[in-house]
Amino acid sequence: MIALLQRVTSASVVVDDIKIANANAGVLVFLAVQKHDTERTAEQMQQRILAYRMFADNNNKMNKNISEINGDILVVPQFTLAANTNKGFRPNFSSAATPDHGKRLFDYFLNKLKAKYARVSSGKFAVDMQVYLVNDGPVTFWLEL
Repeated sequence: MIALLQRVTSASVVVDDIKIANANAGVLVFLAVQKHDTERTAEQMQQRILAYRMFADNNNKMNKNISEINGDILVVPQFTLAANTNKGFRPNFSSAATPDHGKRLFDYFLNKLKAKYARVSSGKFAVDMQVYLVNDGPVTFWLEL
């Protein structure tokens, strides 16, 4: 499982010209499920995201996690993060989960995250979306399990 975390001041997801999700200050998570991922991987990733310290403390050090700032989390499924780009000029998606496996684990991840943290919204799986964000910092981290 791969998560690209971006610290944001705001973010939103639009589908068919309708805003379906919104976040104020917090984290935008682009999430990719790989074919070897399991429920355990999804649980570990949600725990890691909730604990990840990417917000400034009083000394301007990244020592606070999302719950310590009472921030929002917006999760967007993005299978393209699982692409292998090591060769050629076209991405290879052989490590990405099948659509059924990806949707099942994305939903599982999202449910586990919402059970632990109330301020969570999401995009939709396998739908064309427009994602708008204001990256704060910019601060961006790549997490992979």
